Order: sequence, then C-alpha cells, then structure tokens
Amino acid sequence: MILANASPLSLTLALGAAVGYAVSAVGAARLGPQVPRVAVRLAWLLHGVLLAWSLFGAQPRFGFAPALSVTAWLVAAVYAVESRVYPLLQTRWTLSALGAVAVVLAALFPGNLLHPNASPWLPLHWALGIASYGLFGVAVVHAWFMTRTEGRIRLASDPHSGMPLLTMERLTFRFVGAGFLLLTATLVVGVLFEEQLYGATTPFKWDHKVAFSVLSWLVFAVLLLGRARFGWRGKRAVRVLYIGSGLLLLAYVGSRFVMEIILGRSV
Repeated sequence: MILANASPLSLTLALGAAVGYAVSAVGAARLGPQVPRVAVRLAWLLHGVLLAWSLFGAQPRFGFAPALSVTAWLVAAVYAVESRVYPLLQTRWTLSALGAVAVVLAALFPGNLLHPNASPWLPLHWALGIASYGLFGVAVVHAWFMTRTEGRIRLASDPHSGMPLLTMERLTFRFVGAGFLLLTATLVVGVLFEEQLYGATTPFKWDHKVAFSVLSWLVFAVLLLGRARFGWRGKRAVRVLYIGSGLLLLAYVGSRFVMEIILGRSV
C-alpha cells in the first residue's frame, strides 16, 4: 500500500473516478437517469486519464490492482459502445460498482515500478493479455445478467427484463470467442518472444502464472468446442465460463497479488 507515495494528481483522479462510479451505481433511484449517466461518463474519462498517467507517467507502475483497473475500464468501454446498439442492456450499475472498487484498489496498491530498460515487446504482451481479461470480463457480466434474467422470467417476477435472452447469449459467446483469440495471441507472444520480453538470461519457468494461463486456455477451448459441436448453452456453458475466467484471474492477478501483497516481493 503506497498511498503516501502517490502523486496529488493521481489521488485526485482516483477520488473523482471512484465518486463518479459510486454516484452512477447507487444514485439512479434518487437522482433520476440523467445525473448517473453523466457521472459514469465523467468517471470513465477520469479513470482513463488515471490509467494513462499511471502507466506512461514519470514513474510508471504495474501490478495486480492496476491490471484489474485496466480490465474494468475496458469492460466499461465495451459496455458504452454496446449500449448504443442494444439500449435494453441494463448492467450499468454493476459495472459502475466494479469500476469504483477497481479504482480504489489501484490507488491503494499501485504495483511496482517498471524497469526503465523494459523490452518494447512487453507492452504488447501486456496489452493482449489485459484486452483478453477485459473481453472475458464482459462475457462474465453478460452471463451473470443472463442467468439472473432467466431466473426472473421463470419466476414471472420480471417478464420484461430488457434484452432477449438469445441475443444476450450470442453476445456473451462472441466476447468469449474474441477473448480466446487474444488469450491465444498472448500465449504465443510470450513463448515466441520470451527472450525479448524477459531477457536471454531469464530461463523459461513453468510457474503459477503460466500454469493457470494454459489451464484457462484449455477450459475456454473446451467451452467453445462444446458449444460448436454439442450445443452447450445455459447453466452448463455459464459454469464452464466462470471456471475458465477464475483460472485466468488467478494466472496474473492472483499470482501478482500473492507476490506483491502476501510475500511482499517485486516481480
């Protein structure tokens, strides 16, 4: 936790983004639709500036919490575009709450300073990995919303729950497919450009990050194959999606959390 070393600008941006997300998450019932809509847009903008400052500023840092923060920002960006095409999509309050939590975590745990001689391939590797995190995050949010909506329809408590379930399901697995392609690219770049990324003196290690990444890739491959060949859908497909996403979360965020927070080591 390095709040004492954070710059006034980053603290101001983090506070503004967190407040904006919080207003969007809890203020719709009391403030009407317009104020939360403006608040979430402002929060997303401040969040983006904060990420740019953290990653490309005078002292760039990265770790488990910034990775979650970038993921949350990407998920919100996808939702903003998607809600224009599908106005009935109703997940803004959930994403706003996740955004607020991610911003606060990144402010509390900003990660380690990046080495000034880091390989130019490393940002590409990270960008691909975090983009896959974001797409799978969108898929998980959609799957959760789809499951909740299906339950409400079956109980007849909300027969008009917004977007049709079949449309939501198609969107969910489009994001899974796109995330799988980016995850595959991430693993390929990590293997082919290992020496450029980590240096010729750093031998390949079959560590927790690699193991969980490969396991998550296999789970998503099984999910997509099962859906294409055997028509998997509904609860079975959602469970497999949750398992794969959990393994992927453990791959980088989980391993970095253990190293940075529990063991107190830089990686």
